[in-house]
Amino acid sequence: MYSKQMTFQKIVCVLVLIASALVFVYSLGISTDLYDALYKTILYPDYDLDYTSVEGSRVYYDMYEFNSLFTKISIGLILVTLVLFVTNTHARRKYYIGNYIAVGLSAVANIAMSVWCLPQIMDYKSQYQNNVNFEQLEEFSKDWGTLYIGPEDTFWFDVSWFVFGVLLFMTCLLVINVILKIIVMKAEKSAIGSRKEV
Repeated sequence: MYSKQMTFQKIVCVLVLIASALVFVYSLGISTDLYDALYKTILYPDYDLDYTSVEGSRVYYDMYEFNSLFTKISIGLILVTLVLFVTNTHARRKYYIGNYIAVGLSAVANIAMSVWCLPQIMDYKSQYQNNVNFEQLEEFSKDWGTLYIGPEDTFWFDVSWFVFGVLLFMTCLLVINVILKIIVMKAEKSAIGSRKEV
């Protein structure tokens, strides 16, 4: 039982790290299509975001600050996840207070990140679909050879459900691992106690 649980905890810690890295990679890609399609439509972005060839294209600039912060926080998320490895949570036979703190920090950070990001991403998706004039965007893309993305082309917004779903699922596995660890530790303690009595 112990060897299976130890193998499970190693796999789970690695998967949580991969999920954190996935969030970081996603933060780098989320604005890719918006940049290619909308960046050039605003003539004077430093002065007036509404002076544009395509009505509603300011959504890219409105989203920029969020995206920049999202990328920085996702780096922080990776660093928090690395605490699992610094405290040997992935390899320790017996968990101590530091291991429980590491798991708690990671779980709270992952949940907080998901709760903070998803509503904002969906809000920007709504702004994109409802505010951008897609007839003007199509015309602009033909004239200037830029990318045209229609109102249904929301891959980079929609994939957030998958990315954060993976992150939250791995967080659940991390918590389940702690519960299993407690059960196994109690079983071992009980077995050692019964041997002493004999």
